[in-house]
Amino acid sequence: MRTADELSSLISGRPPEQHVFLNRCGRPITRFGVHALVKRYARQITNQFPALKAKRVSPHTIRHTTATYLVRAGVDINTIRAWLGHVSLNTTNVYAQIDLEMKSRALAQLEPAGKAPRRPMGSDLMQFLRSL
Repeated sequence: MRTADELSSLISGRPPEQHVFLNRCGRPITRFGVHALVKRYARQITNQFPALKAKRVSPHTIRHTTATYLVRAGVDINTIRAWLGHVSLNTTNVYAQIDLEMKSRALAQLEPAGKAPRRPMGSDLMQFLRSL
């Protein structure tokens, strides 16, 4: 992974109208080009991750997943809003949905430390949690 200084060197000294990401013809990559790249690489890794065959993978998926992982890592929602370039927190909240793992951790915090849960964590309860 590149450092911030390395990434900065990619754009420093460039005129604002000069593009950073170019396609194979040397032209600025379009949103359709980015979409095609994501689709191509998602197809290439389906042997390693067979579950991807049944999923829709797009640049939007990557954006949504990144926001969710930032929330999971404890990054402030306003920072995520700025990173995504949103004006409104309401828009960011769509991306930063809490996942099942975070729900489980929140429920675990309700139990007193060192004590067994008041009721067993049966399959019915887990099924209910997955549906949230």
